[in-house]
Amino acid sequence: MGETRVDLLHLLEDLRDAYAGSLEETILTEIVANSLDSGARRIDITSDATSRTLTITDDGTGMKRGEVRRYHDVASSAKTRGQGIGFAGVGIKLALLSCHWVYTESRRGKVHVATRWHLASRHRAPWKWVPPEGLAPERGTAIRFELTNALSPLLDPGFLEVALRWHYLPLFEPLFEPLLRDHYPHGVRITVNGRALEATERAAREQATLEVRIGRKRKPSALGYLVRDVVPLPEDQRGVAISTLGKIIRRGWDWLGITPATQDSIGGAIEIPALAECLTLNKADFIRSGPRGMTYLAYRKAIQNAVSNQLAAWGDARDAAEETRRRITRPVERDLERVLIDLADDFPMLGTLVEHREGGQRRLPIGGQALDYARGLVAATIAASAVSAVATEGAQLADTNGGSAATALDETAAAEPQPSAEAMIPSAPGLKRATRYGLSIEFETRSSDPEIARLIESTVWVNDAHPAFRRAVLTRSEGYHLALAVAMALAPLAVEPAHQHRFVTAFLARWGQALETGGRKRRG
Repeated sequence: MGETRVDLLHLLEDLRDAYAGSLEETILTEIVANSLDSGARRIDITSDATSRTLTITDDGTGMKRGEVRRYHDVASSAKTRGQGIGFAGVGIKLALLSCHWVYTESRRGKVHVATRWHLASRHRAPWKWVPPEGLAPERGTAIRFELTNALSPLLDPGFLEVALRWHYLPLFEPLFEPLLRDHYPHGVRITVNGRALEATERAAREQATLEVRIGRKRKPSALGYLVRDVVPLPEDQRGVAISTLGKIIRRGWDWLGITPATQDSIGGAIEIPALAECLTLNKADFIRSGPRGMTYLAYRKAIQNAVSNQLAAWGDARDAAEETRRRITRPVERDLERVLIDLADDFPMLGTLVEHREGGQRRLPIGGQALDYARGLVAATIAASAVSAVATEGAQLADTNGGSAATALDETAAAEPQPSAEAMIPSAPGLKRATRYGLSIEFETRSSDPEIARLIESTVWVNDAHPAFRRAVLTRSEGYHLALAVAMALAPLAVEPAHQHRFVTAFLARWGQALETGGRKRRG
């Protein structure tokens, strides 16, 4: 009889590599995420550099004896897909990579149990029941582990506080309290070595509040803010962060597809609880396909509108040169639409950018709740109000722009009472729309980057500082350069590295045919 052996160490290392941050950040944030999912009102974190231990306790629901037993299975989880922000207790399991042992104590009703766990070899992680030490409160869970590295950041209270504020910013912002109250009705209090982490005030010169409402609901479905200063913000505060249930998932400008003229001086955050059901399996990103993906993309579009409106109110809109460049790219984008639709059959990986069937767009099996979100987002009323900060002149400018932005939004809402056909999500039988593709072209300046373009989300960012682009402008061959840039940016998505040359060749051939025929090539 054969036996299946699992390289447990290799599996844990793969889990670690699935997260963008450091191992210490992942361990801390994932343990806190599981505490939040258990309904904890209080999370206490204590580090002891002398004994090299980190202790995290919460007053959540705790675990039953059977749940504690399954908790030691690396691939086991009692959570339902689409709910919560934690992933299968992965924080505790990754702690096995950096500690001598993990002690877990849980109390739920009359059940009060504890275990001790360690990584003995590449293939073995034995655990055993031990007497409880009394770390857990009347109800909840306590985790304690001894770190192998005496200089681990997890023993530094400063690191713990910075990491928690970075990954769970909405929990420390009073602005988001009304939106998070439904999920955390009693609030969440986090302490580090006995000191409670209080809310911090934003010190930027100008601030604006963003609200996104679904349909006719009074309560916003998303809340956020933008801040702007006359000097560049700290690097970790630039761009827009998107969070769900208090946990930051994405940061920066790339995911949003918007690049302000003064992007280093603008930042912000937006909380959307409904996006918890759109998280990937490891809760580190958002799904972009199927019903959940449609919900995420619809919210992303609504956020783009809200942020763009506020940037325009601040006078941070595109300048004349950028508008001229957009007029050049629009016909190229139309040609690329036909090229992508044709290539989707030969290169199935492009299906993430093109969803089509012959005679109309493929109908997606969207459930009632997701469909309500998507339809409501199309008709969402997005209100942006600018808040004055320090200088009187800046305050008067913010007030003037804020008023004009609100008027423009009211006129837009009155002029467009019905959702546009382009933005509708077909689900009812018989409702079809022309094939759409989700690719757009934007420009950015990266003088030190040798790449001519890169693909971020569903946007190809063309490097206008590249010598090839400047030569294309001088010789008036921007169209060919854009087509080549798009082909090279999509090649890693469409095919394996060994076949990227074949994809670029096929892409340019279809692009040339689109110019010759002036329309989509008919199939025989």
